[in-house]
Amino acid sequence: MSRTFIPGKDEALEVSINTMQQRLVNLGFDIEEASWLNPVPNVWSVHIRDKACGACFTNGKGASKDAALASALGEYFERLACNYFFADFYMGEQVANSEFVHYPNEKWFPIADGWSAGLMDDYLKSHYDPEQDVAMSQLIDVQSSNEQRGVCALPFERQSDGAQVYIPMNIIGNLYVSNGMSAGNTKTEARTQALSECFERYVKNRIIAECISLPEIPAEVMARYPKVVEAIAKLEAEGFPITCFDASLGGEYPVICVTLFNPENGGCFASFGAHPRFGVALERTVTELLQGRGLKDLDIFPTPSFNNDEVADHTNIETHFIDSSGLVSWDLFKQDSDFPFADWDFTGSTQEEFSFLLAKFRELGADVYIADYEHLETYACRVLVPGYSEIYPADDLHFANNNRGTALRRMLDQWLSNQANAELAEEILAEIDALNVDEFQPLDQLLGIAVDATSPWATLRIGELRCLLALAMGELEDALDWAQWTVDFNAYGITADRQPRLRFYHAVLAVLQLQEQGLELEQYLPQFKRMYTTAHLEAALTHINQQAYGYDLHLTHGILGFAKHQSLLQAYEKLQRAKAAHTHWPK
Repeated sequence: MSRTFIPGKDEALEVSINTMQQRLVNLGFDIEEASWLNPVPNVWSVHIRDKACGACFTNGKGASKDAALASALGEYFERLACNYFFADFYMGEQVANSEFVHYPNEKWFPIADGWSAGLMDDYLKSHYDPEQDVAMSQLIDVQSSNEQRGVCALPFERQSDGAQVYIPMNIIGNLYVSNGMSAGNTKTEARTQALSECFERYVKNRIIAECISLPEIPAEVMARYPKVVEAIAKLEAEGFPITCFDASLGGEYPVICVTLFNPENGGCFASFGAHPRFGVALERTVTELLQGRGLKDLDIFPTPSFNNDEVADHTNIETHFIDSSGLVSWDLFKQDSDFPFADWDFTGSTQEEFSFLLAKFRELGADVYIADYEHLETYACRVLVPGYSEIYPADDLHFANNNRGTALRRMLDQWLSNQANAELAEEILAEIDALNVDEFQPLDQLLGIAVDATSPWATLRIGELRCLLALAMGELEDALDWAQWTVDFNAYGITADRQPRLRFYHAVLAVLQLQEQGLELEQYLPQFKRMYTTAHLEAALTHINQQAYGYDLHLTHGILGFAKHQSLLQAYEKLQRAKAAHTHWPK
């Protein structure tokens, strides 16, 4: 076997790939390389997924095919080890009441009026609950949704003194999402990558929000990295102007920014990457430009803006995290930069690189909390840097908590499992009003369930549910308004397979409009049947007359009965077995 070593990695690419692939087979995962892209020289990306569970997928990038595959497999392990594939989903009562929900070393804290003793340290409590208005009930994890069991917290090692601190899974999942997770050939390699990612996101957010002007990397420095230069030259030859910036803010942080212009539509994509080694950070940033994208896919990014308030808005910053399609300021490209170019670089062992990055956070006055995971035989970790690595603000614990749909999920499960009635519909509507979610909110996301793409639940929004609830309650004026909303919302982009079910709402709308005008249905019945079909018209009439409820949303196998959700549960069961078999959990 040939052996290819790249900077920042403690093992040859070929060895890493073979080892990770075999470990996944041993765990029971059947991974396929679903798609490859190599749009320009020295830029590869790959999409891999579990054949049995399409929701478990990752993307990898690199300067070679092997580097991209190793990247994708490493990300797959980090997301398995840190349970990230399952972070947004309710895992059902069996998991909720099992010996452990997340890890064998988790700890449960009972719901109390104040915060339970031993849950987090004083700094974290003041950081996440400065007004002392976060209730313990708000910290229940969405995966178990088990109020009786309490708050599930995971142990992290505080790096300043080595103390063990228990942090609620709810806070980790709501505020940090995927930031700070990594897998590697060794513990220090994984930790270095995770800390690098935390710096990348922190500096990226600061540059975008503060509309900082960055210095370009001089040509003589770029010339040290000929493969990167070759990739950029090909992109520019294809008509995409590229600018490489030093994003270290005067040599303070190991971050690079590379921007791509698309003159065809005026769009701009800003890519960021971080690593103690300048060359590694630069390569990662360039390959990130085209991860999962061909040259024809570079027309989705907006034009740079002169409205710096709009650029700095938190919603725009969140968009950059989700898919990098947020706005950047034209100030980024000003000739007079806010910082001088710094020819920074730190080269050492992965242990030395980790220590270097940790020291950087200490200089900022930040404490770092790390959970290491070895139960899958591949080193992985989750790194939290409170105040620096959160993706979402602490206010989301109040306004966008991922457990907020727990009660609604239980009610809908009951209502749509052949127990529909007007009284329960009224309770469901009251719960929706209390949640204060808008009509565009997808129900599957709110409820924490994975629904099948062909199910009517795949397009179900709060507005459509309001229509069905109003019909069930006999509130026909409200039903008319929400039927109109549902028709308008689905008017564009509705796929052919979903067009028939939209006829039901058109029929509801037509009949309710007719009744509002005091007209006789019999006069219009023949043409209504031709327009909407007899079946859809009859369904509309039975709902309007409160003889049927919920239209096509009925659940024959409960709210977790979707094939997609069941495949997630089966994947999680494989992980749970691996965790239970691992005997060296830190206590």
